[in-house]
Amino acid sequence: MTDRLINLTFHGLGAPGPGVVRDEVPYWVSAEMFERTLDAVRGRGDVAISFDDGNESDVRIALPALAARGMTASFFVVADRIDAPAYLGTGAIRELAAAGMPIGSHGFSHRAWRGLAADDLRREIFEARDRIAAASQRPVTGAACPFGSYDRRSLAQLRAAGFDLVYTSDRWYAARSAWLQPRFTIVRDDTPASLAALLASRPGVVDAAMAAARLAVKRWR
Repeated sequence: MTDRLINLTFHGLGAPGPGVVRDEVPYWVSAEMFERTLDAVRGRGDVAISFDDGNESDVRIALPALAARGMTASFFVVADRIDAPAYLGTGAIRELAAAGMPIGSHGFSHRAWRGLAADDLRREIFEARDRIAAASQRPVTGAACPFGSYDRRSLAQLRAAGFDLVYTSDRWYAARSAWLQPRFTIVRDDTPASLAALLASRPGVVDAAMAAARLAVKRWR
């Protein structure tokens, strides 16, 4: 099995409700596009699916589609959105967990982590982890950086908090064995054709070297 992993990230599915943050609407995709994605990657060991934000469509649309195909996805929840309108309630989070879906942290209040004051960063990482663990009744061992924003301070805090895996939005391929996992975000403008091109892509040596340098700068800034 190759070490290369393609992480695909979704946010909301279907029509966003009135409680959804306006800036997040472009990241919603149709239920049909999601199901076509599942059918395209089903059985592929080099693709992993995740969800950010904790939208209620995670349990209403994503969970049945995944279960029907015998597939799993990781769900990264914003701690202070739990039980808020349009977002996952405690019962829905536990339903996802009971179905075998890993539940992770997407921070406490969906703030960018880069440059936060120490107390704010601790709340975003440690307090969020504890609140989501209480809601899911499962250990929270994965985190996804809100807005893909991170720096060496936030990464150090994530290690101190004991996270096994940390996901970004760096639109690059991940090493299966890596602690820091880049992801590709699927957005409203994506199509089956753009997905197929992504899945078939094999970047060359120069592109890989440039990506490695770019990600190294982000890790150490």
